[in-house]
Amino acid sequence: MGIIELTKNFKIPAKAKKIVLVGNPNVGKSVFFNALTNRYVEVSNFPGTTVDISYSSLGSDVLIDTPGIYGVSSFNDEEKVAREMILQADVVINIVDALHLERDLFLTQQLIDMDIPMIIALNMMDEARQQGVEIDVQALEEYFGVPVIPTVAVEGKGMAEVLKSLDKARAGHKVPEIMDMLASVKGFFPNAGEALLYLEEDPLVEPSGPIPQAHRGQEELYLKRRLWVNEIAGKVVREGLEGATFAARLGHLLLRPFPGVPALLLSLAVMYYFIGVFIAQVIVEFTEEVIMEGYYRPFMENLVDRIFSLRTVTGYILAGEYGILTMTAVYLLGLLMPLVAGFYFSLSVMEDSGYLPRIATLTDRILVKMGLNGRAIIPIILGLGCVTMATITTRILGSSRERIIATALLGIAIPCSAQLGVIFGMVSPLGLGYLTLYLAVIALVFIGLGVVMEKFIPGRSTDLLMDLPHMRLPRLKNVFKKTYNRTIHFLKEALPLFALGALLISLLNISGSLLAIQKFLSPLVNGWMKLPEAASTAFIMGIVRRDFGAAGLYSLQMSPGQTLVSLVAITLFVPCIASILIIFKERGLKDGLLIWIGSFMIAFLSGGILARIII
Repeated sequence: MGIIELTKNFKIPAKAKKIVLVGNPNVGKSVFFNALTNRYVEVSNFPGTTVDISYSSLGSDVLIDTPGIYGVSSFNDEEKVAREMILQADVVINIVDALHLERDLFLTQQLIDMDIPMIIALNMMDEARQQGVEIDVQALEEYFGVPVIPTVAVEGKGMAEVLKSLDKARAGHKVPEIMDMLASVKGFFPNAGEALLYLEEDPLVEPSGPIPQAHRGQEELYLKRRLWVNEIAGKVVREGLEGATFAARLGHLLLRPFPGVPALLLSLAVMYYFIGVFIAQVIVEFTEEVIMEGYYRPFMENLVDRIFSLRTVTGYILAGEYGILTMTAVYLLGLLMPLVAGFYFSLSVMEDSGYLPRIATLTDRILVKMGLNGRAIIPIILGLGCVTMATITTRILGSSRERIIATALLGIAIPCSAQLGVIFGMVSPLGLGYLTLYLAVIALVFIGLGVVMEKFIPGRSTDLLMDLPHMRLPRLKNVFKKTYNRTIHFLKEALPLFALGALLISLLNISGSLLAIQKFLSPLVNGWMKLPEAASTAFIMGIVRRDFGAAGLYSLQMSPGQTLVSLVAITLFVPCIASILIIFKERGLKDGLLIWIGSFMIAFLSGGILARIII
């Protein structure tokens, strides 16, 4: 394997014990290192990598810091460096975040399975208490078979006890099933650590000679260890509200069905009134009607008419009914930009407050019935901002099956922020009854589609494992920065697509093709869904961009029932070009085509059925 000898490559005395700090990222290892040494520190580059390591004398021994890792392996430079230091360690001090015990103990158990003498420093105990988390330290010590010392590194608490416990470091209790697997290969490696990594298919670990066929598999061993650790964590951790701060109490309460579900509904209601009423009706009325329609459009039409004449093809394309310089700018800047900014502001508030991950935990039980887990709520909520961006974030889901289901739901039943903004702007004047009916139809399609895919796509959803950050008041600077950056990103992405859409629609109109397509779609749009024939144009525009299509409905004269049918159909209609290209890239041509064709069929089927009920 070619282990790099630390005593030869670094200034470490040959007889000094190598005491190695190991832990997940952001558990306080650097604070520990500084608190324990409090003296001159050597920093050297680890050979063959870009990783620097810090080490310092600790009495007659040497304390070595390692990069933060979630497991011992060799899949990047940080893991390679940590692995080689761990394999040569005389003692390991494993730093564990008391607030994220279940996550961190996976690495702890892997170190124990490697048969390395170690102690556990249970750090951030003060934050755990503030969050209402109590840990039975004595029980944890008994389960793992190694010393466990509670610490608060930033205040220096527990540091003396850690130093005193170094002489008590020992190998702990291994996962029984993994011990049995190790027995068959242990003699072919210099230590149990390398034997374990061989079984876990580490690419840099090879036996010293011919070895009998051994049962190997990283996924299987990781699962056994994860189940073992989850069981221990469930026995030693008790979460309550006694002694917790108000923010911690609120964070715990929001995870429960009551008051979690009412709080979620209240949050969505506030979001609706902020975006759908205040921005869509008050702000947009000023930006679109006063600024863009009152000043900008007449100015641009006069300017283009002087240069090209609006009766020419060029003049019509630039400033006609679907003009690049008129309709594109009016819809993008006057109508969509305020709505998109309002949505991103709301999303940023939920993120920065720590509420978004709690929504994921709260919705886990529901999403499991659709073949997903609570983590899928993140791309779903992001899809309300931009389906294209959300499709990329489905990579965070644990299996190919979950990614297919989530992508289909995003492409079919989730309106993006710009489209949602137009929808809010059109449905709000109709009253709460029509809004409720719109949401009910979309929710029915969303849930029904998810349940059907759960039944027919083989496999099962993975378990939800995610950190819950502290609840806190959002930092307005962060919120405004996120809102600004995301809105600018939207405008940069939307502008060329809107201009392309306007150009295509203008050319179709000039050539007469638009009328021909409208007549072709008339049986579906006018006959089946009982909408004006001109609504066909909006659906054509929706292929270029979904929100562009929704905006195309804005100027049509329709009854309340027709408005609702059109909004349901345009919501479920095919994803825009940008989204479908990303869907093809992420899911492949076959699945992409199925999603695209399926959305077309579901949109017109739902719209037609609804039309026969309310029109």
